[in-house]
Amino acid sequence: MAEGNQTIMEKAEARFVDKQKKTAERNKATAEYMSEARAREIKTARLRELRLAKEEADRVAEALNPTPKKKRVTKKATEAKT
Repeated sequence: MAEGNQTIMEKAEARFVDKQKKTAERNKATAEYMSEARAREIKTARLRELRLAKEEADRVAEALNPTPKKKRVTKKATEAKT
C-alpha cells in the first residue's frame, strides 16, 4: 500500500510541476504580447505625430506659396495652333 501512495504522490507532483511550467510559459507569453502591443502603440503614436506635423507643414507651405492653377486647353485653341 505504501508503494501505491508513493506513485500517487509522484504523479501528483509531476502534474503540479507540469502545471507550474505551463503557468510560467503562459505568463511569459502574455508578458511578450503586452510588451509588443505597447511598443506598437508607441510607434503608432510617433508615426501619427510625424504625419500630422508633415501635413501641417504642407498646409503652411501651400498657404505661403499657392500653386497656380493650370488653364484648360480647349479644342479651339489647339486647332488654331495647328
